[in-house]
Amino acid sequence: MAKHSKYIVLFFLFGLLVLIRLFENEIFYDPYLQFFNNDYLYIDSPRFELLKLTASTSIRFLLNTLISLAILYVFFKDKSIVKFASIIYVLSYFILLLLFLYFVINPKQEDYLVFFNIRRFLIQPILLLLLLPAFYYQRKGA
Repeated sequence: MAKHSKYIVLFFLFGLLVLIRLFENEIFYDPYLQFFNNDYLYIDSPRFELLKLTASTSIRFLLNTLISLAILYVFFKDKSIVKFASIIYVLSYFILLLLFLYFVINPKQEDYLVFFNIRRFLIQPILLLLLLPAFYYQRKGA
């Protein structure tokens, strides 16, 4: 792939991540979007449909993961990196989803900050922000 083509594809993929973020209210069911935009430390947890919330959060994680893995592949052109990143994403999903469900089912105001950050890892491509420089550094050191 030519260098300029690689940049165009990367720009497009990052653009998809931005579009997911921009249209999150329209695409995904998440009562916590509005909740965490307000003064959440002083109000009760919003009402929600657990199955719908879990499915929506999972779909968003899946979309972000697929785009992130595509970014890693285009950036490094190494399937072993994508395979390793896939394992990290799958393990992270199950661990984070279990924690997410715990905090959704057992809401306590003193746990909102922890819940906010766990939820953030599920709905935003933060793992990509960690993996991209880690793989780059590992590759440069090898």
